[in-house]
Amino acid sequence: MSYVTVGKENSGSIDLHYEDHGAGRPVVLIHGWPLSGKSWEKQVGPLVTAGYRVITYDRRGFGQSSQPWTGYDYDTLAADLHQVLTKLDLKDVALVGFSMGGGEVARYPAKFDAARVSRLAFFAAVPPYLLKANDNPDGVDLSVFDSIRAGLAADRPAFLAGFLANFFNVDTLGGKRISDEAVRACWQVAVGASSKASYDCVAAWYTDFRADLAGIMLPTLVVHGDEDRIVPAAISGRRTHALVAGSKYVEVKGAPHGLNWTHADEVNAALLEFLAVPAGVGAAR
Repeated sequence: MSYVTVGKENSGSIDLHYEDHGAGRPVVLIHGWPLSGKSWEKQVGPLVTAGYRVITYDRRGFGQSSQPWTGYDYDTLAADLHQVLTKLDLKDVALVGFSMGGGEVARYPAKFDAARVSRLAFFAAVPPYLLKANDNPDGVDLSVFDSIRAGLAADRPAFLAGFLANFFNVDTLGGKRISDEAVRACWQVAVGASSKASYDCVAAWYTDFRADLAGIMLPTLVVHGDEDRIVPAAISGRRTHALVAGSKYVEVKGAPHGLNWTHADEVNAALLEFLAVPAGVGAAR
């Protein structure tokens, strides 16, 4: 197994597990909560076949990475991403973030020298700002996030089962675009994550990324499902598109939050088309 060490906690190191396949321009895929890099299964093969070097990694606390007690804020998570890019010496990178992974994609260019990065993609991502506030009246009430934390604290395995049912819209797509076995496999990954990481990451979801997005000067793709029950397009994907100048927006009809599995063909087509645009050529709105 391959690991990048990103820090220490007491007597142990904090190691991020990663996989690195193919050759060509690097594409770094950043997973969502509560899954791991394995959730990109339907994207890795097509990207490698298309001639890209594909790197997936498990966020701290998830998958096969270390499970430290702290560090589940986006400044730390973006610093972890920086360690991955630096230690693998990746250049001309496309950063692709799904759901929570969109936070690292938004924060990285704002916090670090983006010279290694050539383009960005947000899939069903949490930016720009999910929390309801005086200057964000259409956001989500804090009580909703408190309820999620309460569910995790009371019975994390049971909460995750319900969450994943809505993640994939199992009531309408189960047996058609996703199998019971695939949902169960996701639950097994999710329940194996750190309980502390699973809980703490909820607060990170409502980080305010509006300033980060407004400063992005890189070609950017935003993909969202119009049936996303977890992070609705109206308060996330569409707003991210509006904030990132020159970004391209693709809304996938009938797609749930977990669209990179249920609607992989549509997602992959949009991503491959975006990656194929020559550097320096802006995407039309």
